[in-house]
Amino acid sequence: MIKIIALLKQVPDIKQVKFDQERGVIDRKSAPNEINPFDLNALEAAVQIKEGLDDVKVVALLMGPKMAEKSAREAIARGADEAILLTDKKFAGSDTWATSLILSSAIKEIGDYDLIIAGEKTVDGDTGQVGPQIAEFLNIYHAAYVNEIKSFNKEKIKVLLEIWDGNYMKELNLPCLLTVTKNLNTPRLPSIKDKMASRKAEIIYWDFNKLNSYFKEEEVGINGSPTRIKNIEIAPAIERSGQIWREDYEEALDEIVKILIDKHVIGGKISG
Repeated sequence: MIKIIALLKQVPDIKQVKFDQERGVIDRKSAPNEINPFDLNALEAAVQIKEGLDDVKVVALLMGPKMAEKSAREAIARGADEAILLTDKKFAGSDTWATSLILSSAIKEIGDYDLIIAGEKTVDGDTGQVGPQIAEFLNIYHAAYVNEIKSFNKEKIKVLLEIWDGNYMKELNLPCLLTVTKNLNTPRLPSIKDKMASRKAEIIYWDFNKLNSYFKEEEVGINGSPTRIKNIEIAPAIERSGQIWREDYEEALDEIVKILIDKHVIGGKISG
């Protein structure tokens, strides 16, 4: 059997969520929750692989409060065979490092995995760190910014990465981890039948006691997180301005050159 683990996170709807200016944090109660959009691409990729091969199992792995059960059930409705939710107050406040430690430990507990797929980032954090960090904890190969899966078999996977303005073809031995972009696919919507079936599905819950053979309590949560965020600020909107010259073109050219020099786009002086 080929086992694919899709990493998912429940996040607030970024289009509706409000920002607490005084506290410098996202008000997570101000908007409904959903599966991180990039993670839906990861789950869709896993389901597509399952549909193209025999004997493939897709496991959705989430970490969050118990209310994330809604997203776990949605994952099953979208094609996952099993959903595991890591939930414990001791996990609360974990930064990307502690989160990666917890998730990688759960993956070790699952065992016998062949491929791990995650979204390139989450819309509430936007760091893109968790996927690669999990791969490092597991000591396996990983590829980031995957926008196409070229081929897959029991030994290897070939993917196309898009980094800056370049495309790179990479072939990785299994097991490995991918973080994928939204260009990879278009996640399908679950059918009414699948939604109804997911309501009866068994969600597996793992807490600290299930995973405490892999890490200590002080290594997770706020105490185990080396990152400290003092404040979050929304960058002010950039105001644009312009100027039109209709007759004196030499004056216009001199002014443009002066602006470019002031902005350090070019060097030199304007000759008289």
